[in-house]
Amino acid sequence: MGIGANIQATRQAVGLTQEQLAEAVGVSRQTVTKWESGETSPDLEHAAALADVLGCTVDALANFDSKGTGLGAPPRESISSAA
Repeated sequence: MGIGANIQATRQAVGLTQEQLAEAVGVSRQTVTKWESGETSPDLEHAAALADVLGCTVDALANFDSKGTGLGAPPRESISSAA
């Protein structure tokens, strides 16, 4: 899966609409639609904001492959659980 599919799957997994995600990140709904469709990709600043809102890492958004499970990117580990 590419970043667009991961944004969409993770957004759906956490129960946000495109409009809600767009508002939280500070972009238009149309921008989120373009990211999810693969027409464009978020810049680093927006990728970081997406990861924060969606509760995952930028790396997970960019690289996670659910192998057709329909699951979003895995949640980021807290610092205390990673230690």
